Amino acid sequence: MSAYPLKAANYFMSLLAEYNLALSTVIKTCNSQGFPTAIATLLRTLVESNDITLIIYRDTAMPQIEFFMSPEGESNLDMFRSGVFLIDPYYLAAAKDNKSGFFALKELTPKGFKNSEYYKTWYRHSGLHDECGYLIPIDDGFINLSVGRTDSYPKFNKALLSFLAEIEPTISALCQRHYNNTKPATSATDDDRLPKQLQTALDNFGSTVLTDREQQVVNMLMHGHSTKSIAEILCISTETVKLHRKKSYAKLDINSQSELFYLFIDSLMSVKGYKSGDTLSSYL
Repeated sequence: MSAYPLKAANYFMSLLAEYNLALSTVIKTCNSQGFPTAIATLLRTLVESNDITLIIYRDTAMPQIEFFMSPEGESNLDMFRSGVFLIDPYYLAAAKDNKSGFFALKELTPKGFKNSEYYKTWYRHSGLHDECGYLIPIDDGFINLSVGRTDSYPKFNKALLSFLAEIEPTISALCQRHYNNTKPATSATDDDRLPKQLQTALDNFGSTVLTDREQQVVNMLMHGHSTKSIAEILCISTETVKLHRKKSYAKLDINSQSELFYLFIDSLMSVKGYKSGDTLSSYL
């Protein structure tokens, strides 16, 4: 028997021991404050990662950051919570498409991701080089448990992504057991900017100023679609998309996609107790 199989066997036995210890800690901390840290530790036992985030999206509250770890020890998650989450591919997959399970980021992003507003506004400043994560439904919302890597690590390979997908039932069951039993004691007030209201605001943004097609193009731009992607989905030419974009920008008095997104956030924050409709109706 060669030394290589023996070393491999010893490695996997050691990994199994660490996994069992971490898993027992997660089970013990269910329904307690130590759960988010325990589940993150479990994942780090199985895969090298220097960025893990657990966000809970309840139907009656803004996104809640349950756990955050990054190599820098700080983040721009406040900006994420203020509205950027609305164009996060993971949020859109769960909130709009009702998806659940394990996904690599590339499975959820449209073509031209690096040209999207989400990438320009948030992702490229987050330090992340690659990302995958779990979308886990709970009784009153869903959870996004994200596992990321910065430039100091290689991208996730197919074998590792396959392994993380295989343990999805365990990860989901643990999170559901904890968060379905630890619901907030108080409900949201009328002044809360709830995710569904924010999504309504995004869907209706520009409807009182732009034509139906212009508003459709603008909405798709903010959701991360490139000019080519929009043209393919709407069955129009790229030149027509560019024309709609140009006319929209002129009507909104902006010059770039970044200004478009910040106009949405600024107009939203100017409306107290938003319920429905276009936030630009009283802003421009």
